[in-house]
Amino acid sequence: MSPSTCLRRVQDLERSGIIKGYRAVLDRELQGVGFVAYVTVGLSEHSKAAQKAFERSISLSPEVRECHNITGAVEYLLRVEVSDMNAYKHFHTNVLGSLPQVTAITSYVVMESPKDERA
Repeated sequence: MSPSTCLRRVQDLERSGIIKGYRAVLDRELQGVGFVAYVTVGLSEHSKAAQKAFERSISLSPEVRECHNITGAVEYLLRVEVSDMNAYKHFHTNVLGSLPQVTAITSYVVMESPKDERA
């Protein structure tokens, strides 16, 4: 396929919204991220207002790299990236622990990621 044909196809995919963007894959260690945890969060009430308040607070936390509203026993799953355990303890206590909507926090520390296709 010629470069111009290939470019046209890529541009068509971009215009149609199939390609939403481009990303760089960053080296987390070089960025100072040495500690990653997945955290489940349960809220005190199951209202839209409580969810919106929690989501607003979390959107201001640079430690939270992903926030997912999920089904099951709790309302949210977070991916938290920080420099070390002390930084995580600070986030756990002073950020998550201080939110009035939060009633349950469970942390799952990532020891290794043999497959990680996020970009």
